[in-house]
Amino acid sequence: MKVLIQRVTSASVTVDSEVIGAIEKGYLVFLGVGPDDTTDTVHRLVKKLLSLRIFADENGKTNLSIRNVNGSLLIVSQFTLYADCSHGNRPSFIGSAPAALAEELYEYFVECCRKEIPCVEHGSFGADMKVSLVNDGPFTVMLE
Repeated sequence: MKVLIQRVTSASVTVDSEVIGAIEKGYLVFLGVGPDDTTDTVHRLVKKLLSLRIFADENGKTNLSIRNVNGSLLIVSQFTLYADCSHGNRPSFIGSAPAALAEELYEYFVECCRKEIPCVEHGSFGADMKVSLVNDGPFTVMLE
């Protein structure tokens, strides 16, 4: 599983010209699922995601977690995090999980986050989505 986290002041996801998820201060989370991922993988990465201290404290140091700042999450499925560009110029995505497994674990990831954070929004698995964001920093972190 790959989790690309962008600290944002705002973010939204649109499908067919309709905003289906939007947040203010928090994380825009792009989630890619690999073929060997399990619910245990989800638990480990959700715990890490929610414990990351990448918000500034009163001294400007990155010491605060999303919980400490009452931040929100916008979670978007992103199989292209598994793009392999090592051979030629056209990416291969054979390293990503089959769609059924990826959707199951994506939905489970969202569910686990909702148990911990009051405001969790999400995209639509497999849809053509338009994502807008104001990156705060910018600050971007990859978890695997």
